[in-house]
Amino acid sequence: MNVPQHIAIILDGNGRWAKAKGMPRNYGHAQGSKNVEKICETAYKMGVKYLTVYAFSTENWNRPQSEVDALMTLLRNYMKTCLKTAEKNRMKVRVIGDITRLDEHIRTRILELEEASKNNDGLNFQIAINYGSRDEMVRAMRKMMQDCRDGKLEPEDVTEELFSSYLDTAGIPDPDLLIRTSGELRLSNYLLWQLAYTEFYFTDVPWPDFSKEELEKAILQYNNRDRRYGKIKEE
Repeated sequence: MNVPQHIAIILDGNGRWAKAKGMPRNYGHAQGSKNVEKICETAYKMGVKYLTVYAFSTENWNRPQSEVDALMTLLRNYMKTCLKTAEKNRMKVRVIGDITRLDEHIRTRILELEEASKNNDGLNFQIAINYGSRDEMVRAMRKMMQDCRDGKLEPEDVTEELFSSYLDTAGIPDPDLLIRTSGELRLSNYLLWQLAYTEFYFTDVPWPDFSKEELEKAILQYNNRDRRYGKIKEE
């Protein structure tokens, strides 16, 4: 089976999963967080080299304050857990998104995690936190404009490759497969530039129930796709 080099996942359905079980939404987020660790290990054992997950979007700040506060607490705790997991499984962890809005404690944890895991040779694990693709591209353009102003860059120097180097995902290959759980059929401002040639897989399974078997189903369907990238299919 041809395993995608890079899989991106939108972790959707935690709150609805919890509600269906008569539990508060925060319970679903906690269980979803635990499932990230399982899928990281499963994906790496299957041969996936890069895994990028959508943990907290720029739009998530609009949720009820109690839920945002609970998510931030969960994020703080997850940074500790992820540090241990990265050491155990040799994961190289990188956070994408604008972390300046996060509190100082979380920012410090993120920097510690990235520094501690930077030389690991296992799964390359990207976590999108306070991430929105439009925001990412606006921030990239601001950096490019500043470099133009400073004389480091001329407008005619701009290419797709150069623009990509200003994005949060610089140096990371574009995803081969995007998975979105829990039945929603939209991208929700996630990796819009990077997903230009990515295969999409949508499933009704909520994220806390997304298992090794579900990941295998997604990869099997990926294998049945015609990956031509605009080229003429050979008969």
